[in-house]
Amino acid sequence: MPLTQEQKKQYKSIGHHLKPVLTVADNGLAEGVLAEYERALSDHELIKVKVNILDREARLQAIAELCKAGKGDLVQVIGKMALIYRKNPKVNKQLSNIHRFH
Repeated sequence: MPLTQEQKKQYKSIGHHLKPVLTVADNGLAEGVLAEYERALSDHELIKVKVNILDREARLQAIAELCKAGKGDLVQVIGKMALIYRKNPKVNKQLSNIHRFH
């Protein structure tokens, strides 16, 4: 289910204070990157990802692939930073950025 504008607005304000938990470089979406991405989404629900790819099209493609691979919703892209959300049904309230900043 896509995010509503109200949810996106709320998540953007939370995401503004987050530091990137994952960096994707020119090597792309290697197995280790995807494993870390999956763990971070499960733990935090809302994560910031830095995509260090110079070509804008390739960067947006990598972000789209990340969202698809982890079944995450793209909240926002600013430059090389992407904010991605995925609801966790068994959320840990100490780790979830949504519950910590709510």
